[in-house]
Amino acid sequence: MTTVTGDVRQRTVETSTETPKRRRGWARLGRAAATSVAATVVSQVVLLAVLATGGAAVLASTLAWAAGAVLNFVVTRRWVWGRTGRPRVRRELLPYLAVIGLGGLASIGLTTLSGSLLTPLNLPHVWWVVLVDGAYVASYALVFVVKFTLLDKLVFGRDAARATAS
Repeated sequence: MTTVTGDVRQRTVETSTETPKRRRGWARLGRAAATSVAATVVSQVVLLAVLATGGAAVLASTLAWAAGAVLNFVVTRRWVWGRTGRPRVRRELLPYLAVIGLGGLASIGLTTLSGSLLTPLNLPHVWWVVLVDGAYVASYALVFVVKFTLLDKLVFGRDAARATAS
């Protein structure tokens, strides 16, 4: 029989509650990113359909934002933050609309600005659509982390749930 001795590390069990909380936070962020991607796909379909048919960038980005916002609210509320039942208008719906509204305004503004800056270049329409669409997607990527943090802290997160109980 051979006995192995040497540098054997003992397995330790973490007693801290911080690690499970951190894992839940990363999982929530991952689910929020997935729902954001799904909402972005829906938004993209609407945006490209409106732009391809000659619609203005402001109209296209506004309709795209609205389409993505509805899907995002329904899925995010249930899957990311585990909220069920009828949403409370003052505690969930209105703050949600305020948070995503600010993000939407940023995206609509950046998309409209890019459309305005690109128009004088007289690009072929397909390139104009691609570039305006790129500005729309980039603007959403920029505001995702801010929106997630605000939704987590103010609208759906545990701290927000405790605030509604008091």
